Amino acid sequence: MSAPASFRPLGLDHVVLRVRDQTASTRFYTDVLGCTVDHVNAAISLVQLRFGDHLIDLLPGTGEPGSGLDHFCLSIGCDDLPALAAELRGRGVDVDGEVAERRGAFGRGPSLYLRDPDGYRIELKPR
Repeated sequence: MSAPASFRPLGLDHVVLRVRDQTASTRFYTDVLGCTVDHVNAAISLVQLRFGDHLIDLLPGTGEPGSGLDHFCLSIGCDDLPALAAELRGRGVDVDGEVAERRGAFGRGPSLYLRDPDGYRIELKPR
């Protein structure tokens, strides 16, 4: 199966990590890796850290070490995300929900979640 012609891969947008302690993780990513706090969404306990052109998002985890990857987001060139979602569904891809407005490394806009064969959640977000 080849990639749909209805979009172009552009790169990584963001990665979302579930962490035990957001304060300690924020301090690590800012003090050790040079990230800056880009945005905080208190309503969903999300801290977005800027790392160059990309974001590392921190969400509360289960308390277990490395409680996991929530999802990663791929930046794409796409003029019609609902049509891409329909195309992917038609190809048997597990599309997780509908197109919705979300914030990413390149601003707010529509995005779509899908799952890979191992169940990892991937967000596709046009720039």
